[in-house]
Amino acid sequence: MNAVADELSVNAAQLPRKTRLSGIARMERKWGILFALPAMLGFIIFVVGPMIASLIFSMTDWSIGSDMKFTGLENYRAMAADDPLFSKSLFVTLYYTIGSVPLGIMAAFLIAMLLNQKVKGLAIFRTVYYLPVLVPSIANSMLWLWLFNPDFGLFNSMLRNVGLPGSQWIYSETAAIPSLILMSTWGVGNAAVIFLAGLQGVPGHLYEAVEVDGGGALRKFWHVTLPSMTPTIFFNVVMGMIGTLQVFDQAYVMTNGGPNNATLFYIFYLYRKAFSEAQMGYAAALAWVLFLIIMALTALVFRSSRFWVYYEGEGKG
Repeated sequence: MNAVADELSVNAAQLPRKTRLSGIARMERKWGILFALPAMLGFIIFVVGPMIASLIFSMTDWSIGSDMKFTGLENYRAMAADDPLFSKSLFVTLYYTIGSVPLGIMAAFLIAMLLNQKVKGLAIFRTVYYLPVLVPSIANSMLWLWLFNPDFGLFNSMLRNVGLPGSQWIYSETAAIPSLILMSTWGVGNAAVIFLAGLQGVPGHLYEAVEVDGGGALRKFWHVTLPSMTPTIFFNVVMGMIGTLQVFDQAYVMTNGGPNNATLFYIFYLYRKAFSEAQMGYAAALAWVLFLIIMALTALVFRSSRFWVYYEGEGKG
């Protein structure tokens, strides 16, 4: 056995170097594919497969328990021409997104700036600001239901204590979305952590250069911090926009889409069509429209990034 092994090793050593390297590369490729196969199969089975199925369902008139009838683009036509709740849910969702994303970005950036200071108990402050992210969204919604209660909620109690009239908050058609936008600032911990990481990566010599030129804190922020953080702001804007376009829990737990469909978020409307009205084909069409909207808005943000995102050593993105 040892003699055979020695002979094989000698023969392998006598092979041209290129042949040996190509054999190693083929072996590495095979092992790489083998180890990546579970992830690839999971992606195909649980992502690509359901997407193709939902695209097919979106072109059918199908309810759970009934036969599937192919209708082509009828669901999309009905959505645009005959369904007022489609445009209502789209407007409500965009309204919420336009309000909550900028407010969340500003709140997270401010928190990150505060947490980037060298003060005592900094680890405690960072933990406290991140704790709301760890609380389940359903529990958060139940907490805010109490805060928004017009009779004994904390917010109205605070307003009455300073002599101001209370509000109906989520129970008012006009105040419901602004109230939920205010609530969205409760969960900016993830964005704040990302901003904090970005702030700690700003080169210190840039601040020193501003100090040499006689600049103060405002100039440091405007000319160094803000430009250096634009890639991080860009990332949080994209992720925040995608997240808010898919908001669901608040409508499901707190308002049930009311009052008068004032909080009929798009995903909640999709859920209602699929599981309350059993219109699976129509719900699949709604899902694909949302997918296209998210793709279009994300592409628009990426397109605009060249005008306001700066990378060190490269200028604008």
